[in-house]
Amino acid sequence: METQIFLNLPVKELNKSMDFFSQLGFSFNPKFTDDKAACMIIGDKSFAMLITEEFYKTFTNKAICDASKSSEVLISISVESREKVDEIIAKVIKAGSSEYMVAKDYGWMYHRSFMDLDNHHWEVFFMDESQIPAS
Repeated sequence: METQIFLNLPVKELNKSMDFFSQLGFSFNPKFTDDKAACMIIGDKSFAMLITEEFYKTFTNKAICDASKSSEVLISISVESREKVDEIIAKVIKAGSSEYMVAKDYGWMYHRSFMDLDNHHWEVFFMDESQIPAS
C-alpha cells in the first residue's frame, strides 16, 4: 500500500468551508464525508480532512489554535504552471478570501499564498526543478 497523507484541519462551518474549496476547484470524497467532516481531495494520495471543531476536539486534548493569531501549519501544494497559481488565487478572491502575502518569484519557483475561511495558511506554487541554480 502506498503512503497517503491526510491533513486534518478544524473548521468552524463545514458547509461554508466545502463551498469555498469547491470554488477553488477541489472535490470531496463522499465515502469519507458527512456532517462532521469532509475529505477534500488534493491529489492522488493527498487529502485534507475538514473537521468541525466539535468533532476535531475528540481527537486531541489540546486547545484548537486560533489561526488568526498564531501559525499552526503552512500547507503548500504544487500545481502544473505559473498560470495555474494565478488562476487559483483569482478563485480565492472570487470565493471571498484574499491573498495573504505578495507573490514570490525565484525564477525556478513561483508561489502565492492565501488564508482559508478558518485562517489556515495555504501556499500554491509552481516549481521547475531543472531551473534550480547549482550551489
